Amino acid sequence: MPHLVPEAGPQRVLAASNFVYTLGSGLYLTAGVLYFTEGVHLPASQVGLGLGIAGIVSLALGIAVGHLADRHGARGVYTVTLVVQALATAGFVLADSFWPFLLAVCAATGAKAAGLAARSPLIRHYGGDRPQEFRAYLRAVTNVGVSFGALLAGWAVQADTLMAYRLLVAGNALAFAASAAILICLPPVAPGPVVRGPRWIALRDHPYLLLTALDGIMAVQFKVLTVAIPLWLVGFTAAPRWLVSGTMLISTVMVVALQVRASRGVDSPAAGGGAYRRAGGAFLVSCSLIPLSAGSPAWGAATLLVITVVIHTIGELWHSAAGFEVSFALAPEHATGQYLGVFGLGAGLAEGLGPALLIALCITWGRPGWYVVGGLFALTGLAAPFAVRRAQRDRRPAESRTAAG
Repeated sequence: MPHLVPEAGPQRVLAASNFVYTLGSGLYLTAGVLYFTEGVHLPASQVGLGLGIAGIVSLALGIAVGHLADRHGARGVYTVTLVVQALATAGFVLADSFWPFLLAVCAATGAKAAGLAARSPLIRHYGGDRPQEFRAYLRAVTNVGVSFGALLAGWAVQADTLMAYRLLVAGNALAFAASAAILICLPPVAPGPVVRGPRWIALRDHPYLLLTALDGIMAVQFKVLTVAIPLWLVGFTAAPRWLVSGTMLISTVMVVALQVRASRGVDSPAAGGGAYRRAGGAFLVSCSLIPLSAGSPAWGAATLLVITVVIHTIGELWHSAAGFEVSFALAPEHATGQYLGVFGLGAGLAEGLGPALLIALCITWGRPGWYVVGGLFALTGLAAPFAVRRAQRDRRPAESRTAAG
């Protein structure tokens, strides 16, 4: 299992490709929306609508492309998704009205979702005895890459010119293309064996779909740090505004330093169910503390928010470790791409619906909304171990039938 840098070989190639990719992602995540609203001068409402449509379009692509990766070789399919994402991102410079913008952002978002599913068989094949831990390592690498990309994007935001934003878009596209080029050094993975039975087996696996739904509800927590807390801090507390960046930095450093360690103890589906339960408890505590920051003096609000972010990030570490474990351990090896594509549906829905849900409950409703959100996370965490046990019970007869066939 890699510590700081994996030993030379497939894991190092995948880590290098992931780092370059997330460097480009950090550029876009920080200033991508500003490019369209401030640089191209598209109305914010159109940008929001286009991003929402793109998110919906991308949901089905993960399953279909994951299946292609299982059947035709994951390295080639994953590389194609990166090339498509690079071309679509480069097309942003031509998006001077809504319809070109919609076409480009749908292609880029769809390729991103497809790439996450297509990469899963590579992680499983080259991840060693515990691909879940290697996936955790890649998440730490992702946070490092996104952080560096965000720092570089700060220049474009400060310059606030169309040329600066276009250079940012070009850098983003080049990073995706370079990520694809690095994969040339990765040995190909042979397609999995053809197994008799229905083609879309993941969509017929009801226990796995239940876990996908529970993980999707829990995945709304990722938007607490990026949407709900910044809006709450600015609108309802006396804490200094620079703390918005400070809370993100605290969370990022914790994920980079602790994600691999948090995943080591989550080494079975049952342990994954327990990690979901602990994560729900941590989110309940953090969401219950946030309302207390309203009306507190600046130092008190800042202290509460920092404590909240630390507790919330501990829950995030457990949630991510649980998702890595159950999504891989309960997916048949011959259909890893398809199953991980299905599991990504939950996170995709959380990405699209989470911000509106949190704004409605935590910002519009206010204090009571935070307790409702915390309770939702806690109940989801309590339900997860039962869903995991059900999935394990259903796996045994299914595996016996597959072996007999």
